[in-house]
Amino acid sequence: MSNPRCDLLRWQFDMCWSLFDYHLERLEPGDFLWEAADLSWTVRPDAAGNWLPDWADTEPDPLPVPTIGWLSWHIGWWWSTAVDHAGGRTPRERTDITWPGSGPAAVAWLRDLRTQWLAVLDELTDADLDAASTLPWQTPPDNTVGHMLAWLNAELMKNVAEIGQLRLLRAASQQ
Repeated sequence: MSNPRCDLLRWQFDMCWSLFDYHLERLEPGDFLWEAADLSWTVRPDAAGNWLPDWADTEPDPLPVPTIGWLSWHIGWWWSTAVDHAGGRTPRERTDITWPGSGPAAVAWLRDLRTQWLAVLDELTDADLDAASTLPWQTPPDNTVGHMLAWLNAELMKNVAEIGQLRLLRAASQQ
């Protein structure tokens, strides 16, 4: 039987994903680490070859402009932890989520996370939506799994818009 609340969240997610997929299909490998400004956050390999994001525990002022690589890591980080949480596992720490190391690998990673997320969405019930969410960035009163899903959709839409804008800026700067 169809669940109207889950159906609406799924519809919203599918719409966000279709916009994301539009940009994913058009990204060039050079787009991922292109820096739109002198003050940028990106992903960089450490001595062991793990790609880690630039990060600050307190928000810098002015804010750095993220690269598409950083944004794709950011999506992978929060999505991985949301999948962990929805699957009943302890969400991984931010420092445990690394960038795959190239644009095509990042796209494959994000598409795999989408597949994992769809499996989560397909199993949700009203009781699941009403269950408490313990993700650290969610505070009362927005602390249910339903709120987490709505937040994830909004965060995906925001990050998709940022990636799209960076892709377009890079293309325009090369003219």
